[in-house]
Amino acid sequence: MNYSELTRRYFDGAAAAGVLSGPGTFRGAAGTRAQGTWVQFDLQVDSGSRAGTIQAARFLAFACPHVIAAAAWVAETAVGAQASAALPESVRLLRERFAVPVEKLGRLLIIEDAWIAAAKACLGSVRTER
Repeated sequence: MNYSELTRRYFDGAAAAGVLSGPGTFRGAAGTRAQGTWVQFDLQVDSGSRAGTIQAARFLAFACPHVIAAAAWVAETAVGAQASAALPESVRLLRERFAVPVEKLGRLLIIEDAWIAAAKACLGSVRTER
């Protein structure tokens, strides 16, 4: 398959790959390995922040290079932002940014589902801590 330069760069580097643990860390995952795509996000949030600022984000993925690259970009882009159930960029724009074939759109939706699961865990905690 012919991957875009951006996809190759984020797939090869994947600097945000890994896991986070400890206080203020929230995890969400979606998909299954049996289906060929599984993504997990860990978000570490500043508990002293009123809105829950993301201090660090990591991902793990069992997926094609497009999904790994997009998940790496999402995790990198989220740092410094306020925790939100929305991806830093829409699935449609992620598809365009990484030149993902339309037949892989469902795989990008798994990224969104994993992000939403992590963000909901985080946002629920931020609300209850106030």
